[in-house]
Amino acid sequence: MTASEIVAQAAISCGHDVKKTEVAGMAQRGGVVTSHVRFGPRVLSPSIPTGEADVLIGFEPAEAARWCGELRPNGVAIVNTMRLVPPIVSIGRFAYPDDPLKAFHDAGVRLMAFDAGAIAREIGELRLGNTVMLGAAADSLPFPQGTIKDILVERFRKRKPALAELNERAFEVGRAAAIAAATDSAGTAAAQTASA
Repeated sequence: MTASEIVAQAAISCGHDVKKTEVAGMAQRGGVVTSHVRFGPRVLSPSIPTGEADVLIGFEPAEAARWCGELRPNGVAIVNTMRLVPPIVSIGRFAYPDDPLKAFHDAGVRLMAFDAGAIAREIGELRLGNTVMLGAAADSLPFPQGTIKDILVERFRKRKPALAELNERAFEVGRAAAIAAATDSAGTAAAQTASA
């Protein structure tokens, strides 16, 4: 929910009309959290119609795969590959998919996938995974470079100044990870095309 709030603030700072909606579900018990952020010259509804999302930021691969159909054909999915198995899978009620990213490959959408959790641990704090993902999404959103980072860092300077620099670093590392993932994905697509 914090990520969607920061994206909404970035859109407002760029002069857009913004509408946002979120569903927290039973997040404290391993449930799903979803947010929609719509912005443009005039926005009447916060909900993004199915098949019309430009960018999907997935903080967990199986959950991201569930929302793959929300993307428009030329949309982009930025997905954290770190698995966070929900309790309903742990108790055996549902099976975790063998390859959650297959849905994106099958749909033919642009996919930037990497382990944001591993990156956050390298920086020194697993909770920075969300900031890593925001950094990864920054170049896929139509804002001037630095807009999202500036809002994020300022938010931490006001609330937890000691974490501002750490979050700025996580943001930049996430941005670099997305660029590397996009390059890897483009190379794979080119190789598949050449071999076909």
